[in-house]
Amino acid sequence: MANIYDGAFRTILNDCRKLIIPVINEIFGETYTGEEEIRFFPNEHFIDQQDEADKERITDTNFTVLGKIQKKYHIECESSYPDGRITIRLFEYDAQIALDEGEVTEETLTVTFPNTAVLYLRTYKKTPDKMKYVIVTPGGTVQYDVPIMKVQTYSLDDIFEKNLLMLIPFYIFSHEKNFSEYNNNELKLTELKAEYQIILERLDVLEEQGVIGAFDKRTIIELSNDVVQEIAQRYKNVQKGIGDMMSGALIETEARTILNQGKNQGINETKRKTALRMLKMGKLTIEEIAECSELSVAEVEQLAGLQTV
Repeated sequence: MANIYDGAFRTILNDCRKLIIPVINEIFGETYTGEEEIRFFPNEHFIDQQDEADKERITDTNFTVLGKIQKKYHIECESSYPDGRITIRLFEYDAQIALDEGEVTEETLTVTFPNTAVLYLRTYKKTPDKMKYVIVTPGGTVQYDVPIMKVQTYSLDDIFEKNLLMLIPFYIFSHEKNFSEYNNNELKLTELKAEYQIILERLDVLEEQGVIGAFDKRTIIELSNDVVQEIAQRYKNVQKGIGDMMSGALIETEARTILNQGKNQGINETKRKTALRMLKMGKLTIEEIAECSELSVAEVEQLAGLQTV
């Protein structure tokens, strides 16, 4: 069901929003650093319907990147066959986004259309490289392209080299046409699992390097599993083979998080004990104890207060 894929796309974008920046750079040729603020806006819009109730439309994304120049973006995730209807739907969204934030000054309406793109999960012969809007007005004709990102054209190396980590949950689409073979051939399934083992290992490296956090990694793995379970419903061996790997990685990630939390608690307790010993000696100032114990001044003051109770 397409809603599963749309949901995965919205989840990773909203929960790990910095991951959208490399995708924006790739699609629109931007040079964002990843430090820019990203501001999201409501996804629900009501399209005016003549002679009938307004129709609610929910966009996949509607956000602004606050870089040197503030720019608004709208990206849709699509898995269906390109039949022209998505272009109409996109324009409806864009027009409503522009109208919702339009400004009227002295009877002059100014509307700003977002930078729009489509992320196609499946690529067909008919899938174009771009869409186009042509708007004929009494004041002249305006036309511009709507770029398309085809997920299936990106290899694993492409994804990691360009930091397009947001595409990882949808990487399985590149293998969809071979599901039957994987399902009936254990050797081929092992090769597919080996690719996903590489994904997990490379995510571990990025986490260790501080490129992504534990939460980002967990979200990518969890959504990858969700998408695999949905797309491979008729191929139980594929479902189980990749699903078991993802579930195992999630358990390992959770265990590592708990271990690190325990280590941090132990480190903090050691710092507290060191500060308490220094306070009892009474030879150093609060600031000096804070510096030596690597606690904050406020934490040392709190410990000093407990001592006097």
